[in-house]
Amino acid sequence: MKQQASRPPACISWPCVLYSSSHSHCVLPSSRLWLICVLPLEDGKPVSLSPLEAQPHSPRYTASSQRERESLEVRVREVEEENRALRRQLSLAQGRSPTHRRGNHSKTYSMEEGTGDSENLRAGIVAGNSSECGQQPVVEKCETIHVAIVCAGYNASRDVVTLVKSVLFHRRNPLHFHLIADSIAEQILATLFQTWMVPAVRVDFYNADELKSEVSWIPNKHYSGIYGLMKLVLTKTLPANLERVIVLDTDITFATDIAELWAVFHKFKGQQVLGLVENQSDWYLGNLWKNHRPWPALGRGYNTGVILLLLDKLRKMKWEQMWRLTAERELMGMLSTSLADQDIFNAVIKQNPFLVYQLPCFWNVQLSDHTRSEQCYRDVSDLKVIHWNSPKKLRVKNKHVEFFRNLYLTFLEYDGNLLRRELFGCPSEADVNSENLQKQLSELDEDDLCYEFRRERFTVHRTHLYFLHYEYEPASDNTDVTLVAQLSMDRKSVIQLDLANTKKAMIVPAFETLRYRLSFPKSKAELLSMLDMGTLFTFRYHVWTKGHAPTNFAKWRTATTPYRVEWEADFEPYVVVRRDCPEYDRRFVGFGWNKVAHIMELDAQEYEFIVLPNAYMIHMPHAPSFDITKFRSNKQYRICLKTLKEEFQQDMSRRYGFAALKYLTAENNS
Repeated sequence: MKQQASRPPACISWPCVLYSSSHSHCVLPSSRLWLICVLPLEDGKPVSLSPLEAQPHSPRYTASSQRERESLEVRVREVEEENRALRRQLSLAQGRSPTHRRGNHSKTYSMEEGTGDSENLRAGIVAGNSSECGQQPVVEKCETIHVAIVCAGYNASRDVVTLVKSVLFHRRNPLHFHLIADSIAEQILATLFQTWMVPAVRVDFYNADELKSEVSWIPNKHYSGIYGLMKLVLTKTLPANLERVIVLDTDITFATDIAELWAVFHKFKGQQVLGLVENQSDWYLGNLWKNHRPWPALGRGYNTGVILLLLDKLRKMKWEQMWRLTAERELMGMLSTSLADQDIFNAVIKQNPFLVYQLPCFWNVQLSDHTRSEQCYRDVSDLKVIHWNSPKKLRVKNKHVEFFRNLYLTFLEYDGNLLRRELFGCPSEADVNSENLQKQLSELDEDDLCYEFRRERFTVHRTHLYFLHYEYEPASDNTDVTLVAQLSMDRKSVIQLDLANTKKAMIVPAFETLRYRLSFPKSKAELLSMLDMGTLFTFRYHVWTKGHAPTNFAKWRTATTPYRVEWEADFEPYVVVRRDCPEYDRRFVGFGWNKVAHIMELDAQEYEFIVLPNAYMIHMPHAPSFDITKFRSNKQYRICLKTLKEEFQQDMSRRYGFAALKYLTAENNS
């Protein structure tokens, strides 16, 4: 459909653009209103259109221009009629064509990015289709996206999991995480990912402690400490064959598919090797307070919470030498960094601005106090990456902080097991643990009424270790104890009873209260007084006496030395045992028989049960658990539990022979 060059261009509101008479078209999101200009064609190519400057209040506005405007309006209406007819034809053609697919049905999907200015913040994902118009950078469906994160310490290991969950929630591509971690974080995160078993996710660790010497010569005032400088040495740390990587701070939350950010690498040109968002505070402008003297930066500077690194080109540019020389020069006057690696990145960019591709600010919405972050979005759909880069974190001041906080808390509390989903069409690397688990599960009978119980026995639970920092020194006499409950350490009888060299289970007598507020007794005498007044009771005496009756509370009242008790049916005391004791039987999950089975196993292995005379614990009231509610209300639950008990006793008989006969006899007599 060619137009005569003499005709003025016509603007229409219509989600399809004609580029030439070949009827190539772009299918754009129907939820947006697009203002499209149909242009005169010269040699089959669209002619550039200069801005319409003649306005009614402009000096250039004349009667002649009024007539031209009226003529243009008539032509617009004619073109709109023609385009409506053409749109109907195209709709029919699309309905007949099986080759036009959108979104996830396409082999690749493409991204359209803004350039950082406010007009382009609205740029969104253009679904992949078979037209040739508007060719965009693409991310292959099964292309692996590489992400590097510096993570050190037990607190950082908690933050990074929330970040990872937000990435996994939105992702459609395989991921390879490169974690620069200290020994604590590596222990925590290695356990987490091994038990998480998320398909199409690979994790490699790099020893942060070995990198300290690379950056320890740089004085740093930032709260991130020495680890806040380690992004500078990623070109040296990461594998030499890794060409590009997205680098993230741990206090990041993703609100979109990370593949959109990965696609931006295709927009780098020339010597651009760093993708960064402009800093949204006034820090580098040097006007925050009197005598404020920041490191040199280009304009407002750049924030390094989100970085796109072209590693191969950086290595060829001798990045190591570049940043080191810059840091040495600036430190002669600045003496230390205030914002860790960010100061040095900005000093390098100040001298070499050609290195940067400026990302639109929605790729790093910085939630510090007094930032311009609100200019990065107008709607929730504009948000892509949220950065809690203030030391205040969730307590930061921001107009929409409640929304951002809720988004963060959603991923913090999100069940990570729900993210164990396959990427269809993208084969995962073989995982021995996962394959063994699937084999074991496949051997179970799904028609078995107790299938859920049996399945749980083989389930690998996602495990996130967490512990407080403690300078541990092993005891020379090998009497170390791992504390797994609130117990007093000043009166245990570990040495006296030679727990390290004998099979003993030390029983801590258990009591309970029905009061939600209780002043905990500071001595045995005070506890006995509360017991006599009815403030405390022996544990579960009114609903399950057999569970703790063998403790012999009457004897405990006057006991001054440890005393031995014998196993009885359904005995389930709280015990202190050696680390190498038998583990709990994994068939008993939820409510019922887990402690009973464990105590039975200890007795079968000839452990002595010794009651401690001056130790005690108190059970506080709480709402019933979900599992005990099922036990009480679901007959099938109770039937399955009875079946599992019988199977456990049969296993005991096979393992311990004649010695296990007493357990069957005791069960029949109880």
